[in-house]
Amino acid sequence: MAKPSSIVDVGSGCTSLNIAHVTEFENGYQALNPYDVLRNHVAKRVSQVSGVDPKVVIAALSWTNALDKGDLLLAVPRLQIKGCKLAEKTVELCEAISPDALIKKPQPFGVSIRFDYQNSILPSLVLPYIYQLGAEYGMNKSLGMRNPNAPEEGHKRIIVEFSSPNIAKEFHVGHLRSTIIGAFLANLYEAFGWTVVRMNYLGDWGRQYGLLAIGWQRYGDETLFATDPIGHLFNVYVKINADFKPEDDAYKAAKKRGEDTSEFEKTGLLWDMKAYFKLMEDGDKEAIALWTRFRSISVEKYKLAYERLGVRFDEYSGESQVERRTIEEVETILKEKAITEVNEGATMVEFKRFGAPKLGVAIVRNRNGASTYLSRDIGAALQRWRNFDINAVTYVIADQQNTHFRQFCKIMELMGEPYAGWSKSMELSPFGLIKGMSTRRGTVKFLDEVLNDIGDAMHDAMRANQTKYAQVVDPDRVADTLGISSIMIQDMSSKRINSYDFQLERMTSFEGDTGPYLQYAHARLCSIARKTEYTSQQLSNANFKLLIEPHAIDLIRIMGAYPDAVTHTFKTQEPSTIVTYLFRLTHQLSSSYDVLQVIGAKEGPEMSPARAALYEAARMVLWNGLTLLGLSPVKRM
Repeated sequence: MAKPSSIVDVGSGCTSLNIAHVTEFENGYQALNPYDVLRNHVAKRVSQVSGVDPKVVIAALSWTNALDKGDLLLAVPRLQIKGCKLAEKTVELCEAISPDALIKKPQPFGVSIRFDYQNSILPSLVLPYIYQLGAEYGMNKSLGMRNPNAPEEGHKRIIVEFSSPNIAKEFHVGHLRSTIIGAFLANLYEAFGWTVVRMNYLGDWGRQYGLLAIGWQRYGDETLFATDPIGHLFNVYVKINADFKPEDDAYKAAKKRGEDTSEFEKTGLLWDMKAYFKLMEDGDKEAIALWTRFRSISVEKYKLAYERLGVRFDEYSGESQVERRTIEEVETILKEKAITEVNEGATMVEFKRFGAPKLGVAIVRNRNGASTYLSRDIGAALQRWRNFDINAVTYVIADQQNTHFRQFCKIMELMGEPYAGWSKSMELSPFGLIKGMSTRRGTVKFLDEVLNDIGDAMHDAMRANQTKYAQVVDPDRVADTLGISSIMIQDMSSKRINSYDFQLERMTSFEGDTGPYLQYAHARLCSIARKTEYTSQQLSNANFKLLIEPHAIDLIRIMGAYPDAVTHTFKTQEPSTIVTYLFRLTHQLSSSYDVLQVIGAKEGPEMSPARAALYEAARMVLWNGLTLLGLSPVKRM
């Protein structure tokens, strides 16, 4: 179906309302957002009575996230009208604006003005947008253009780095938040026209891998490895970590006391792991062969986990992919600009010398000559900017790494151009922790265990209704999808930075604001579509003007706000905004089913297809929101 290119294309009801002439201002997208039509109309009306430029009015208008707050709020202080008392000016503007075919009489709301759209115009305005834009309703790909005035220059390009587990280990739940949030951000950037490179920057190098290699020398068993390679490597890692713990505790205690730790670094496992890693950096064939073997097996294992989660990557990178010459280039610049200094054999940056004392001291080259995590990160950044033709990079990492990221960016800033410019386009998307990650089988560490346990819980819930259960084509797959949805929605229900408690019973419930509840809402809308059997043409040609009941109007008001919700989310990069919106939508749906009946509607034969069209539009919006979050909507459950 063709997409609307201007307001006159979005529905037969619009032309009759005389809104085809509404001017499209700089930040309005009337071909994509039905509320931009009304937003521009409000700007015109306010401009007429205030003398303020319509573009200034547009910037002062904000969407609302609750029906009882109206459809738009105008912040009067942002109009920058001089020589007036804001409260009085607010009332004055409200009195000066009369209702018309599009808006009701505006109401003062503190020093803001509340605008409500006329109920009569909403069905014929909003629903055609949803039907004509379909899966792209809510998106605005023009915002991703390198130059909106020169489309031939193409779209902006961003790397979203997320997940980033350590090789030779099971996929730990600690990487789950990065995976969920990163996949969502990648989807979000694509919705706004960016070309996205989904990058998995594996922890496949460094001292910790050196410790695993030493552990393999002590505890590795080829027979056990052949049976369960990742599981056996994890057990090896646990054993060698237990051996290393007394030494590591003593080293950290001495370091905390400010004592010389050089003797620790010359003996024991600390020396062994550093020495092994130095062998790898020097290209030792045996060490590299073992590392290659472990890395390949790990990546294949991770791909199975990502496939189960519905997550994909364009690039499996890692610390190992940072070229030695790039790290040496970084170190040369740092030395030439006197950014680094050598202390007891280690090369470091003391940030208080550069006006950033809170960043402390960072090591860029160890005493034994091996590179560090920080120097490899800087080298990786240089390679990305040179090799991928990007405009930005987003790092989706735990908030505990905030200081490391700030050190990383500060060093690139100190390096001068072009590195300083690149650093300004590198953003951190931090997140909090998952607390109390456990299941019915007790405390767990691995994602598969969590997903299996939650999938079992969802399967039990599905079996409670044997009639519906018998109609589900692949109950195991659906149960797994519901389980994954429960995890993802719990994870994205609050702001990224907030830690949260893992609550199995609550997250798997079909009642309350949970993933299964949203999936049930989608499945129920699919059921209505199956029972009514209207074609897509019948639905899109239904008489939307019949939808005048308060429940229908409120549902349409929420659906019309979806593009605003997505645009706001793009600014904040908070998935909780979309989750909250979807719960608003589904709560309104739940309250509408008994009132807005489709089959056998008593209002007459025309009402049935109109209401079916209303529910199908709601399903499309719900589908758009669920897939933006990274969920796979189910049709039966």
